[in-house]
Amino acid sequence: MKKESNRMGKKILDLWVQPRASRNEILGYRDELLRVRVTAAPTEGEANRLCREVLAEALKIPPSRVEILSGHRARRKRVRVEGVEATRWQIFGNKWAKNKRLTAESAENAEKN
Repeated sequence: MKKESNRMGKKILDLWVQPRASRNEILGYRDELLRVRVTAAPTEGEANRLCREVLAEALKIPPSRVEILSGHRARRKRVRVEGVEATRWQIFGNKWAKNKRLTAESAENAEKN
């Protein structure tokens, strides 16, 4: 008998990224877009790199599993995320749906509770 996997395949997220923010954070959904703030400027792909890192850190996956599909030079982006446990999607999906800010500290607190 095969052991049931707790992994989800791929998920596509539509983002609104705000560069040059005061801190890196995930704000939640607004108008069907997940709002992400990053401190990096939108030059030479720095904001894109940091956006991938913020999402990866919040979902406890390596940044290589977060790929920007479109919007490389725009605030509105479409990203593919792979290899996230279904329970983690559920936890953070609930937080984002409540439109609460998700920072690295709040992600750790949510994991402990």
